[in-house]
Amino acid sequence: MRFQILTLGAIAAVATAAVTSKLPKPDKDGRYTISAPGIRAKFIPYAATLTNLFVKDKNGIERDVVLGYDNTTYYPVDPGHPVYNAIPGRYANRIGNGTFTLDGVTYHLEKNDGANTLHSGTNNWSYHFWNLTALTKNSITFSYHDAAFAEGMPGRVDASVTYTLTANTWHISMSAESPDVRTPIMLTDHTYFNLDAFANPATDLIWNHTLHLPYSHRNLEADSGALPTGTILEPEEKSIDDFYSAPHQLGFASGNADWVDHCGGGCHGYNGQFLFDDDVPKGAVVAELSSEWTGIKAQLRTNQAGLVIYTCNWSDGTAPIKSTQGLKGRKAVVNGDGPEWDRLDKQIFGPGQEYKWESSWTFGTL
Repeated sequence: MRFQILTLGAIAAVATAAVTSKLPKPDKDGRYTISAPGIRAKFIPYAATLTNLFVKDKNGIERDVVLGYDNTTYYPVDPGHPVYNAIPGRYANRIGNGTFTLDGVTYHLEKNDGANTLHSGTNNWSYHFWNLTALTKNSITFSYHDAAFAEGMPGRVDASVTYTLTANTWHISMSAESPDVRTPIMLTDHTYFNLDAFANPATDLIWNHTLHLPYSHRNLEADSGALPTGTILEPEEKSIDDFYSAPHQLGFASGNADWVDHCGGGCHGYNGQFLFDDDVPKGAVVAELSSEWTGIKAQLRTNQAGLVIYTCNWSDGTAPIKSTQGLKGRKAVVNGDGPEWDRLDKQIFGPGQEYKWESSWTFGTL
């Protein structure tokens, strides 16, 4: 993916304009910091991005467990645009052949992922500065107005995201409305985690991270381009997609024949969509990611239908990121609301309907 590179002066001007008057100014690097007991986070208006997330490991050492850049001005100009910890929209994930039909009208979108549209194309919400609308010691809110047909989809959309910290917990709350016509809306928090913070001297990869999905007995079949086919699979115990029967390291199946091309052509690892069971208890931990080396564990609660596990299989290790971290082998967990396009009724919103997305990550130690 590529987009127009802005000058630093233009970036600074737009960033300033994206902040509502009378709110506190960012630090010298353009970041806003919020905190709560045991957790601290930094954000920028560009794409409503989380740039840093600090939690303590088993030895009481503070670790920054998400990817990002030291220089905040690089986020808008990175030609690879990995959507680090940002909000893509108005429709996250892939739309096959870049087309869809709604209420008898067929819409044609930019094809920016082979034959498909990914995250609504290269004018999606993760390419834009959001407005900072509220800021407290432990909470920050950004809003975004998406004009009709900005990404080829009908109707204007007004959206907001509020990030809140409480003791050891990061809460994400998103909402969106299309006041005029019906349109697809599916948002996500596109966070890249490495719970070792790339400080483990034995490896800078994440295959030693342990994942448990106790309420995910199903996942979606995908084609060679990582586009869901609409077929729901039920993986057997100890198969490559079994994270429900017991916690497994992300690399536990690397010796299996299924590992090769498992997440698409030339993709070895995970880029798959895991569905939560229909009878998940309210407030249950639906995913736990942990690192034995730091002892950090992250527990996910969400109102969403599933999540995407992406192990950053196409990263080549050349992009500049934070000075305390490296790049090889990253892990992102993205929560999708009905992540397959076939569930059209779950992803279309119009006048009088509010899209709501709620998730939280609680951090602790093993």
